[in-house]
Amino acid sequence: MPELTSIEPGFYRIPLPEVLTDSTHGEMKAFELNTVRVRDADGAEGVGYTFTVGRNGGAIDAVLRREIVELALGEDADAIERLWHKIWWATHYGGRGGPTVLALSAFDTALWDLKARRAGLPLWKLLGGFDPKVPVYAGGIDLDLPLDALLRQTDGNLAKGFRAIKMKVGRKHLHEDVERVAAMREHLGRGFPLMADANMKWTIDEAIRAARALQPHELVWLEEPTIPDDPAGHARVLREGGVPIAAGENLRTLWEFRSYVGAGAVSFPEPDVTNCGGVTPFMKIAHLAEAFNLPVTSHGAHDVTVHLLAACPNRSYLEAHGFGLDRYIAEPLAIRDGFALAPDRPGHGIAFDWAALDKIRS
Repeated sequence: MPELTSIEPGFYRIPLPEVLTDSTHGEMKAFELNTVRVRDADGAEGVGYTFTVGRNGGAIDAVLRREIVELALGEDADAIERLWHKIWWATHYGGRGGPTVLALSAFDTALWDLKARRAGLPLWKLLGGFDPKVPVYAGGIDLDLPLDALLRQTDGNLAKGFRAIKMKVGRKHLHEDVERVAAMREHLGRGFPLMADANMKWTIDEAIRAARALQPHELVWLEEPTIPDDPAGHARVLREGGVPIAAGENLRTLWEFRSYVGAGAVSFPEPDVTNCGGVTPFMKIAHLAEAFNLPVTSHGAHDVTVHLLAACPNRSYLEAHGFGLDRYIAEPLAIRDGFALAPDRPGHGIAFDWAALDKIRS
């Protein structure tokens, strides 16, 4: 068996090229990157990562170093499902969500990368393979940008090959959101895929009012209109607001997604491979959505997630996030004419610049 002989966590604080803002997290000046490198007895290596928007990275690092190393070192690297359950239940009482599941996400992704590299296959093919060309959108974190700057940012994203755009909503006054969405719709033209993300800003009644006000502007979806702890509330917004709903970046388990899907609370389930438990549960969530005839989208970590959606027949759009990790990756995500291209390199194909990262180690 390919025995795990090394599990090496890393923890870095990466300054953002520009300050990003949304309706809940406020100003984000840096993000935290937690990595894990695993090696087997044959010397093969796999890499996984997770991230935060500025807090709790130290707790993730501690779980990786103190818990996951002890639980997984010496185990069979190919027994990914068994290892996932071993770690999940060993850390469940003091974990279940939060930093613990983010640490597990990074480790699980590293195991899948290792397995695909050993097989000499790109991850999307190892996972079954569907189509390496995945529709992609630019996820703008732009709530406080003046309108002219928002439109300039949009033009820049169009020039990069994006053919779908997401913008932030959740400003102090609803009419400001409506005016900005209307301006974006006019700028992009009818039929152009446009999404809006409220980042959990509203109460249920506020979200229904906002959805109704935004309905004429033909949004692909309204994302996270309210807190993730309220699937019944999301179901009301979807039913009464008249706009499709995307949600899931703040859900941490397959079972939470089951509650949303079963309640009719989401149109586009949106798992994040870096916080839902890794590749193993991400694919289960995608297949759960497929069983309910729902398209699956994604949040964050586009360099990994492009592989996962490339293996899903019910994939919708891949989110390309704005966290600036490209500066530390040898070959960033390729985007052409509205599609992200899953690479053919073995594994997920992400090659970090470890020397550059070492200069910003936390």
